[in-house]
Amino acid sequence: MNSRSHQDPTEPRADKAGIRRRNLSLVLRTVHDSGEITRAGVAARVGLTRAAVSSLVEQLLARGLLIESGKTFSGQAGRPGTVLRAARTGPAGLGVELNVDYVAVCVADLTGAARMRRTVPLDNRALAPVEVLRRAATVAARVLDEAAAADLRPIGVRLALPGLVSRGTVQHAPNLGWNRVDADTLFARALTAARPAGAPALPVGSDNEANVAALAELWFGDLAGIHTFLHVTGETGVGGAIVLDGELLRGAHGFAGEIGHLPVVPEGPRCRCGSHGCLERYAGLPALLRAAGAPGLDALVRRAEERDQRTLAALDQAGRMLGVALAGAVNLLDPQAVVLGGGYPRLFRWLAPAASAELADRVVSGLWNPARTRLRPATMTADAARGAAALVLREVLADPLAYGRD
Repeated sequence: MNSRSHQDPTEPRADKAGIRRRNLSLVLRTVHDSGEITRAGVAARVGLTRAAVSSLVEQLLARGLLIESGKTFSGQAGRPGTVLRAARTGPAGLGVELNVDYVAVCVADLTGAARMRRTVPLDNRALAPVEVLRRAATVAARVLDEAAAADLRPIGVRLALPGLVSRGTVQHAPNLGWNRVDADTLFARALTAARPAGAPALPVGSDNEANVAALAELWFGDLAGIHTFLHVTGETGVGGAIVLDGELLRGAHGFAGEIGHLPVVPEGPRCRCGSHGCLERYAGLPALLRAAGAPGLDALVRRAEERDQRTLAALDQAGRMLGVALAGAVNLLDPQAVVLGGGYPRLFRWLAPAASAELADRVVSGLWNPARTRLRPATMTADAARGAAALVLREVLADPLAYGRD
């Protein structure tokens, strides 16, 4: 019997156009992930012939998604190969991190490099969501102007938002006081209004800020082969994200990783989420500042450097509470590392000793050694805004024909 008869009639048939799109994506992603590579190197990695790869590369060059420069010598017989790199002009991603007391905007080019950054302190606590998103859109519009001047063309926007985010809606963000806010739609309208008449509308998506910060650490951080880790961000709240084997674990409803609302003292003070004794009531930055009597993060760091005893005691308590919460997560997930991001890297040297001591006492495997680097600070340049911008670029890598120039 002919094998074709076994094909499900409802199954889509691969056609030449579909195969071409997939192969273009494969070649572009290989160059992107390699940083720089020759055509021969691409062919060896993807399993296509050199002639096929050369044809695909020419199409990507023509669409402005790849550039070539210089020659590389392999040390073997034959002509040197031309080095291929992802383009630094053309399609780009726009990431907007919106937090309680600031807005951060980043434009990343196709290499993932952050080309434009702007962080604006803004107190967003007492404002209606539409006003908060309008102010963020105003900042983003200015950065889009800068991108255009550098011949960068963002093809979409990804918002990084604090709280529970699902399908463009902030279901619950207690530190902002938001419930069921259609952030994507509100931001898209505000961005259109903030840009010149006739500017193309950009598609908007959103995600939890801890999730995109974890992806930024995975893609741009100094993890040295680590692909399974817990990422914890300390801001006004305490957010968390879980990366397993290089993939973000979202959970059944997209809300996995909310470690900030893990109770560490069940009879403790009431949290904005409605529970009692949550981690962020002890290790969130507002709680730390209150305990230390410091007006802000800069002052907290300065007082810690000066060895102010009240400040050191507050940091020690926050570190211990972090360790208690993290130990439960480590016992459950067995990550290779725990990464502390947000405001925590600046406080790491004071938080880490107490947190590591709790982890060493509580991790049941007995494999937590405080002298090792399983607990580490996040990379300062791998933040949520950059991660959000890079998420937009994944769409270009997945379908180059849809975004390169004609």
